[in-house]
Order: sequence, then structure tokens, then C-alpha cells
Amino acid sequence: MIGAESGTGKRRGLTCVSFERCAAMERRQDKKRSRRVIACARFLAPLALLVLAAPVCFARTITDELGRKVNVPDHPHRLICLAPSVVDDVYALGAGADVIAVSDYTSYPPAARSKPSVGLPLNPSIETVVSLHPDLVLGSGDSAYSDTILSLNRLGIPIFMVSPHGVEGIYRSIESLGRVLNRDAAAKEVVAGLRRREAAVRARVAGKPAVNLLLPIWYDPIMTIGKSAYITEMIAIAGGRSVTDDIAQEWPQVSLEAILARAPQALLLVRGSAMSLAAIQDRPGWRDLPAIRHHQIYYVGGQIEYPSPVAFNALEELAKELHP
Repeated sequence: MIGAESGTGKRRGLTCVSFERCAAMERRQDKKRSRRVIACARFLAPLALLVLAAPVCFARTITDELGRKVNVPDHPHRLICLAPSVVDDVYALGAGADVIAVSDYTSYPPAARSKPSVGLPLNPSIETVVSLHPDLVLGSGDSAYSDTILSLNRLGIPIFMVSPHGVEGIYRSIESLGRVLNRDAAAKEVVAGLRRREAAVRARVAGKPAVNLLLPIWYDPIMTIGKSAYITEMIAIAGGRSVTDDIAQEWPQVSLEAILARAPQALLLVRGSAMSLAAIQDRPGWRDLPAIRHHQIYYVGGQIEYPSPVAFNALEELAKELHP
């Protein structure tokens, strides 16, 4: 899995970039997981009766970002977040005290690291989720048919999904979560503040030549960011240009020959990641890149891996890195 970590705070490559992406990678194992879900459903059948008998008032029906109509409590106060970026969103909205559990790899904000984990993003322990008696589960991803959604639906536990794509998608997801958590005013304030920060970065780098760069996510196989990835847009806002911004996929796999043909003048690496200069410069062909030959290497903090408010810290840092 791209960006997998072991516990919180230990990276093996890009982390959260890939949390939103990990659902797609995990779908490659759908058949195996479907068999596990069937077995899990049989095991959890008695628990389902208890969940369905719980006195939860579903007073509202809200459409999530996957187009699903979700019956949610009027005042949800026992929240489980199945993606690190959602945790950051919820805390930014001032609802951190309502979070009873998070997923693995949660790092931001630091206060969330002490929350119990229910397992992998979008592939949690259903037994653990049920045992915590949430009144709302929040997730992030693209598939309305994931095993987790189906399992929680069968158990009568509402799950509301966001699906941020691009910087506008980050804003939209904050607003969606504000709506479902009855924190619309807070969401508007958060988004307004982030828009001001984005505008300030744009103004800072206006008129400066863009730095053509490559952000490698992993090297075997080589994976990077495509046209619709929010990080591609953030690089552009900060005064750079990803040399793979013409590839339609968000997180494409590319050949070394394709990268050499694009001749990036610089590499952008995530600070502290295992996707380091030492990890790639001695691999066959990589030293032929102008960026490595001329040692044009830029670094950005791991906060850029989160499609959530904390990414704007990295955006500001990156602008200063590319244009001191």
C-alpha cells in the first residue's frame, strides 16, 4: 500500500496521499474481502440486533459526497473517523471532543493521536466499531460499494462519506462535514480562512517562473501524481508545476522512460518519508534525471499528504521552498 505506516507517525512512503487512494488499491482484493465480510456478518448478526434496538433518533436524511442518502442523528456526538484527513476536518470544525475513535495513521492534529484506533482506513475492524456504539461514522473515498459501507449499513450504523478532489474538493468536504455535524457556521469560517491563505500564497508567487518538478510517490513501480490529484494543484498554487500534470489519473503508475522524457528540473520529496533521495538515486536510470544530476531537490512536510486543513501549512512551506 502506498504510504502505509505502522502505528501513528511512522512513514513508509507517502502516507495520507494515499489513504484516499488506499481504497482503490484495496479494491483489488475485493473478492477475498467479500468472503471475510460474509463470515463477519454471520458472526455479527446478534450484535446487529443490539445496534438496531439502540434508541438512536435519525432525524435527518443527508446526501453524502458519493450521492448516497444517509439517515443521520439530529445531534451526532459519538463519531468514528475512518480516514486521517477526516479527523483533521472534524477537529478543525471544533468537534474533536465528539470523536471516540480514529483510523490507523492518524497524525493530525496531535490531540487526535491519543484516540483509540479501529484499524485501517476504510477497512476497519467492524467488531471494534460496533463495540464503541457510534451514532455516526465518517469516511473518505470513492467507492459506494466498499465492504465497510455495506457491513455498517447491514448493522444499521450510518456512515457518511466525503470524497475530496482538488483544492475545491477539500473546501467542499469541510462544508459537507459541517452540515452533517450541525456546524455549518464553523465550516464556513474554516473554509474562508483557508481561502485567504490560498490567495496569499498565490499573490506571493505571482509572476515568478514555475519550477518544473517531479513528486515521486514510490519507485517500484514508479508512481506519482496526475492531473486531478489535489497535490498537483497545490504545487501549482505554490509556484511549481508537476511534470506529470498531463496524466489524467490522480495517482498514475509511469515508466522511468516517461519521466526521463519529461526531464524534471527538480525533485520534490516529502520530508521524513522513505521515498528519499538515498532510496532512488542509485537505482538504474535515476541518475540520468537532470534534477538528480544537478542536485535540485526540494522538500515539503508530510502535512501535504492530507486533503484537509493541515495541508495548507505545507502549501505555505512549499511556496517559500520553491521561491525563497
